[in-house]
Amino acid sequence: MPRLSDTTRRRILYGGDYNPEQWPEETWHEDVRLMRDAGVNSVTLGVFSWAKLEPRPGVHDFGWLDRLMDLMHANGIGVVLATPTSAPPPWLGHLHPDTLPRDEDGRTEWWGGRQHFSHSSTTYRRHAAAITEAMAARYAGHPALTMWHVNNEYCTYDHGDEAATRFRRWLRDRYGTLDALNAAWGTAFWSQGYGDWAEILPARRTHYLKNPTQVLDFRRFTSDMLLECYAAERDIVRRHTPHLPVTTNFMPLWSGQDAWRWAEEEDVVSVDLYPDPRDPLGAQHGALVQDMTRSQARGPWMLMEQAAGPVNWRGANHPKPRGLNRLWSLQAVARGADAVCYFQWRQSRQGAEKFHSGMVSHAGAQGRTYQEVKQLGADLAKLAPHAAGSTVPAGIAVLHDWHSWWAGAQDGRLSTRFDYPDVLRAWHRALWEAHLTTDFAHPEHDLSPYKAVVVPQLYALTDTAVDNLVAYVRGGGTLVCGFLTGVADEDDRVRPGGMDARLRELFGIRTLHEWWPLEADETAACDGFWGSLWSEELEPDGTATETVRYKGGELDGLPAVLRKGRAWYLSTLPEPAALRDLLARVAADAGARPVLDGLPAGVEAVRRGDLLFLLHHGRDPVTVDVPGTHRDLLTDATVTDRLTLGRYGVAVLTEPAS
Repeated sequence: MPRLSDTTRRRILYGGDYNPEQWPEETWHEDVRLMRDAGVNSVTLGVFSWAKLEPRPGVHDFGWLDRLMDLMHANGIGVVLATPTSAPPPWLGHLHPDTLPRDEDGRTEWWGGRQHFSHSSTTYRRHAAAITEAMAARYAGHPALTMWHVNNEYCTYDHGDEAATRFRRWLRDRYGTLDALNAAWGTAFWSQGYGDWAEILPARRTHYLKNPTQVLDFRRFTSDMLLECYAAERDIVRRHTPHLPVTTNFMPLWSGQDAWRWAEEEDVVSVDLYPDPRDPLGAQHGALVQDMTRSQARGPWMLMEQAAGPVNWRGANHPKPRGLNRLWSLQAVARGADAVCYFQWRQSRQGAEKFHSGMVSHAGAQGRTYQEVKQLGADLAKLAPHAAGSTVPAGIAVLHDWHSWWAGAQDGRLSTRFDYPDVLRAWHRALWEAHLTTDFAHPEHDLSPYKAVVVPQLYALTDTAVDNLVAYVRGGGTLVCGFLTGVADEDDRVRPGGMDARLRELFGIRTLHEWWPLEADETAACDGFWGSLWSEELEPDGTATETVRYKGGELDGLPAVLRKGRAWYLSTLPEPAALRDLLARVAADAGARPVLDGLPAGVEAVRRGDLLFLLHHGRDPVTVDVPGTHRDLLTDATVTDRLTLGRYGVAVLTEPAS
């Protein structure tokens, strides 16, 4: 299948969503002039244009899009053409109410926003296929077309009647018989045994707690139904343009898609990324999403959306300070992005997102935002010949699985304070601050390429995944595992002993007596650090080679951290510095080295290909030691042994040309 490299050809795609239907046509030529000045080489057209392209059922208006496609081609700007199916026109919902999704209370989600479609609706799927077919047939041969973007941010749930019918069909395919379903769902509890497929409903509102495995399967079903919608449109455009790559944009760490499975169905993996500019850990959040997306892509990936300034959906929508947009964009390139794009090109004057920034803000071409966009375009042009298509080496894998997240996020759990993404972020932050580049991996993936594997928390693991972890350690790998891992199987059935016996043996645990979740204001004192969020009453089996113990309280003297050979188990969440130091020590013992030693606080170092990216996330100047002689691609300056990075400064170093 075609890949991103087929489109970039040693370029870094630069641009974003362009919604020219919001503007008079005379604005288009001014837009193109500004795009060329800024180094924009790619725009996405059509994302929210269904009502414009098909104002009445079966009546198409492509003339305006024809002119835009021609205009882009004449100015050397490639087009990522989007199918507009994430925002159906009002006539579709009005004429066909069955296309509208229903929430768990049975309430209809009406048109007037976006994403108002039922993934299970036969009528919606038929109309979505028709507009996709019409667009693909019309533009397949257009020279401006470089890529297809299907739908946008798939994120709908549907609890309606047609979804119920498809859910039953999905369950039949999964389980085969009602006896197997009843066993998997544990329906002996609370008199929930099913005697007829027609009795089964989506996870609608109940008087009290829902069946956890029913909810888990409904999440799986939803991800699969959305994937069917994507695949149907993808197959249409592939039939017309088999030489062009196809993508759809993920939302980072959104719980509704099994992105490992989705990534296998995409030619290009793309993501939308909007860290809060006021968040002191915004850069770390960005690094996590970038590492995860690169791992899903197994190589270069596409930053489909980011904000050039403020967004419009936080309580207070702050702009990005001077230089931060450039810094975070180049961070994405450092971590494998071959495309840096925005929502959107020109800031809207009307509509729900008129205060969401654009590359051209309300201040126009003289505004700071556009001037910084121009600088970034020049930077990307310098980097592209050296960076595009190259890989980011990583010696450590962080394991992540959506199904485990879904299973562990049920009502009726041990602590409502426990939030899986927060734990994942805490562990990735520790590795990031230790300057250790990480990949992400599924627990059933081949882990042998990695010197160390860390498992922040995986509540539910299949037998295959457990065997994979055990085999990895037995084969000489180093494993560090967080609390509440291996508790349940894929049906959310608690393992005997509260943790899989193979894992207990691996870590040197005889008995897991009790879980002891901690309150918001509660910590667990341990030898040398404080733990938070969680603790566990563990009885070791005497085979551990190293132990860190709890100090005081009910768990006094019991192990907080166990090490048995190359396998570590943490029954609490150490404070950030302690977790960083522990993982840095484990990584060093395993042979995984930091990208660069002795970095000042706030400076991030990433290697991509033969380039060394240095990114300064602070405002005060810092000096960085970089032994040897290098060339900074951004300034063309020669750097010998050390350099100074100013406010949000970036250097991209390579060996000087001979």
